[in-house]
Order: sequence, then structure tokens, then C-alpha cells
Amino acid sequence: MLEQSQIESIAEELVQADRDRAVLPRLTARYPGMVVEDSYAIQKVWSDRRIENGARLVGHKIGLTSKVMQVATGITEPDYGVIHDDMVVESGSVLEFDRFSNVRIEVELAFVLSKPLVGPDTTIFDVLDATAYVVPALEVLNSHLELEGRTIVDTISDNAAMGAMVIGGRPVTIDQVDLPWVSAMLYRNETIEESGVAGAVLGNPAMGVAWLANKLAQHGQSLAAGEIILAGSFTRPMWVSKGDTVHADYGQLGSVTCRFA
Repeated sequence: MLEQSQIESIAEELVQADRDRAVLPRLTARYPGMVVEDSYAIQKVWSDRRIENGARLVGHKIGLTSKVMQVATGITEPDYGVIHDDMVVESGSVLEFDRFSNVRIEVELAFVLSKPLVGPDTTIFDVLDATAYVVPALEVLNSHLELEGRTIVDTISDNAAMGAMVIGGRPVTIDQVDLPWVSAMLYRNETIEESGVAGAVLGNPAMGVAWLANKLAQHGQSLAAGEIILAGSFTRPMWVSKGDTVHADYGQLGSVTCRFA
């Protein structure tokens, strides 16, 4: 495991990389003894630094919860990151492409909580009871570490590659939708690139939220009422370029759109 001074130094590197839109060498190449707990400690220091500079914690993201995402990344277990207020934008927004590194898009559902969720024994039924509504969302991936050869240790340290979320469509309560069968088609510049159903996320995306509550409990943390939880992608990440328009059609749940300029 890493020394605290190393954890703080790596977190500062990642803060600076975000400011500079830089991509750093893999941490596992430089610190071969790193473990998952080191990664979450780095992520926590990174988040605390951003909060000290004015950001506000508004939620969490869950990553690598579907088989398609695990195959795409070569990583076989879920992870999580934090969402700050400056990462949340509305559908129809124009995003600055150069704000991000290794820019990709994922299709997800966002859960908004009306009650806190405290692990370690949170179940899917607790999640359904605590959810005010779910709403379509896109995640913008933003990776500050080189992608080739990365492991879950690298990804977690880099806030699970969370860059931004674009939220839109039609919010629905749990009783208005069959969560596993929510589907979406993802377009780039009017061409369908990906499609999928939300059941690809652990059979039901609410299971991802339960996993998160129980994982956070291992770190002495919990989910608060009002938090936004990105439950995990049910499509492969789609690469985008400067000038691209992205549109996700969720059928009866509406659509989410953004453009990169």
C-alpha cells in the first residue's frame, strides 16, 4: 500500500492534469504495489481538493456494472466515483470538447434519492423505496491516465473517469417504468452507433445503486437524500470528436442531446 504522502501527491497530479487537460502515465506502471484501497483514498483526496476550491458533492457514479462495459475495458469488477455540481449539465447543452481528455459517451439511468441509503446490507428493495425518480442521462468520460494497460486501480484513482453528466428526458417514478426494460438508441451525428437495455446493468440498474451503498459502507460513507446516482452504462463507450452532436433516444422516457464544440 502507498504512504499518505504518495496518495496526496498523486491526487495533486490528477487535479493538475484536469486543469491542464493532460494525460498521465498509468499509476500501476509507476506504483506496482498499489491496491484498490489506495485508489479510493486518492479519489477521496482529489474530491476534497476540488470541494475546497468551491465544488459541491451532488452524487456518485457507478462504473463497469455491465458485461459490455467490462469487455470494453478489460476490467471485471464495478467501481465508483463522485459527481460534483460543475459536472451536471442539462440536455441540449454545448460542451467544450477540450475540457475533457479521451472523450467518450455512455448511456445510463440516473437515480435521484428521496431517502438516505446506508450499507452494508442495502438491498434492491431499499433502493426502490428510497428513489424519488429515475431520469435518462449521458455520462461523458474524461480519462487523465493512459488507457492502454490500465487496471481498475488506475480507473478508480481517476474518479472512475467521470467527466460530466448530461441529464434530460422525462423523469419517472419507480412504479411508472419497468427498469430492466428501459432501452435507448445512441446516435452520433444522426447515425445510430450503440443501443441497449438497462437490464444489462446487473439485471436491474437498481442493483448497481445497492452495490454502491454497500461499497461506500466499507469506506465509512453513505448516500444522502437528494443525491444523483448514475447507475452504470448499458452500452459500450462511444468515442466522440470535436463538432459531434450526440443524441440518445429513450423512447417513452424522452431523449438527451448535447454537442461538443
